[in-house]
Amino acid sequence: MKPAQRLALALVTALAAAHGAQAEGLSPEPEYSLSYNIGAVSDYRVRGIAQTDAKPAVQGGIDLALKSGLYAGTFLSNVAWVKHYNGASRGGVEWDLYGGYKDAITSDLAFDAGVISYQYVNNDSGAAGTAGAGLFGNATTAEVYLNLAYKNFNLKVNRSIGGFLGNIDSSGSLYVDLNAAFDLGNGFTLLPHVGHQTIPHQGASGHAGDYTDASLALSKDLGDGLSVTATALATNTRKGAGTFYHDLKDRDLGKAALTLGVKYAF
Repeated sequence: MKPAQRLALALVTALAAAHGAQAEGLSPEPEYSLSYNIGAVSDYRVRGIAQTDAKPAVQGGIDLALKSGLYAGTFLSNVAWVKHYNGASRGGVEWDLYGGYKDAITSDLAFDAGVISYQYVNNDSGAAGTAGAGLFGNATTAEVYLNLAYKNFNLKVNRSIGGFLGNIDSSGSLYVDLNAAFDLGNGFTLLPHVGHQTIPHQGASGHAGDYTDASLALSKDLGDGLSVTATALATNTRKGAGTFYHDLKDRDLGKAALTLGVKYAF
């Protein structure tokens, strides 16, 4: 076969393969994906701690994921604790910015490493003239994290860079989170979780801010990006007036609760 004939045959073969893939509905993996979500919760909790005084929160986020494994995103929610716990006069909006890299190690094991900044817009936590003057620093917090995912299970460690949520001398605060997701069928997913927070140099013992939280959530996928979740949660934070997780009005931010949420992703 002459070179021109071989070239023509190769071209016909390539076109036939491309046509076959197209016919089967196959297409190249996109270089990136962009997704959005908006939702509401009856009681916004982070690591078991109330963020909105057991009142509802409206939330939303945007996520960008690259084919390479790099990703970035942002999240917004209303909060109350910066004013009611840290004594600030401003800081009613939480704005998170995060980014990282994730990849598979084996068919069952993957990792996710990144950094996240929890910003409380225009907060004046600890400033002169506020109820928390001299007791707190700025509430904005940054953490680095590493997550290992094995089949249905995730083990994640977050470590703060600098001050943690305005607590004085709290750099190096650590949160260890073990969670899982079990598909129950018919759109239901069961989500157990247990986590442990440590904040160094707090209180006379140095451990006043340390606690463990646990939760069990049931999520239902309603289709077309809509889902609902019910979560039962509890912590072992110290109880009683004036303890670490009681706010300025002596509300227990770590008390057990049942929360409800709805989210639309698109």
